[in-house]
Amino acid sequence: MLAEGFAEASDFLEPEPATDDDMLLVHERSWIQQLKNGTLSYADILRLEIPYSQKMVEGAWLAAGGTILAARRALTDRIGFNIGGGFHHAFSGHGEGFCAIHDVAVAIRRLQRDGAIRKALIVDCDVHHGNGTAAVFADDPSVYTISLHQFSNYPAIKPPSSVDIHLNDGAGDQEYMAELRAAYPPAIAAFQPGLIVYLAGADPYEQDQLGGLSLTLDGLLARDRLVFDAALEHRTPVAVTLAGGYAVRTEDTVTIHCNTARAARDSLLAS
Repeated sequence: MLAEGFAEASDFLEPEPATDDDMLLVHERSWIQQLKNGTLSYADILRLEIPYSQKMVEGAWLAAGGTILAARRALTDRIGFNIGGGFHHAFSGHGEGFCAIHDVAVAIRRLQRDGAIRKALIVDCDVHHGNGTAAVFADDPSVYTISLHQFSNYPAIKPPSSVDIHLNDGAGDQEYMAELRAAYPPAIAAFQPGLIVYLAGADPYEQDQLGGLSLTLDGLLARDRLVFDAALEHRTPVAVTLAGGYAVRTEDTVTIHCNTARAARDSLLAS
C-alpha cells in the first residue's frame, strides 16, 4: 500500500501490547499464566497447532493491542484497521487453530470497561466458523455475533453464534453475498451496536489452501464494500482485523487484504 501510494507512513500507528489485565477481561488467569510461563502441555500445543515460543506470546499480546487501538481509532475515524488479529478460535481457557488469545474479544471488553461502547456486533467472514467467539460471548446480550463460514470445514464442533450461516462447499460470490445481505444489515438496524468488528478473512477465496468456498477477488471486494457501506449507512464505526488467508499464491492473499482497505476508502468517500 505504501509502494502504490495508497497510504503514507503517517497512516500507520504502532500499538502497545495489551496488558495482562486486558487479557483477564476475557481469558482465565491459568491460561494467561501458562502462555506467559511456557507451561503448556503437549495437548495444549497440539490443539493450538503452532509451535510455542515467547515470541509467539509477545506477538499475541501485541496483536490484541493492535485490535484495541483499531477499535479506538474507529470510534474517531469511522474505520480502523489492525493489519493482523482476528484470532477467533481462542477460548477463555485454551487456544485452538493458530489462535492463542482472542484479540477481538479483548478489544471489545476493554472498550466496554472504559465506557467507550455498550454493545458490539461481530461480523466474521473468515471461511472457518468463529467457535471461540461464539463460546466467549454465549448468553451475552451486549455482543451480537454473526459467523458466515463453510460448514464442512474446521472446527468440527461449532458452538452457536447469534447467527450462523452455514455455507455449502463451493459456494460462490452470488450465494455468499445473498446470505450476508440477508443477515448483516438487518442485524445492525435491530441491534444498534456502538461498534462493529469485522473479521475480513481472505480465505473464502477460490484458491485458498485451507478453504473450500469459491469467492473471486471481485466477490471478496464486493463483500468488503457491503460490510462497510451498511455500517456507515447506520453511522456505526468499524474495526477491521484480517483473520485468515492461505492462498496458493501469497500475492493473492496480499491483494485481498489490500482490497479491504481500498473498499473502506471507497465506502468512506461515498458516504
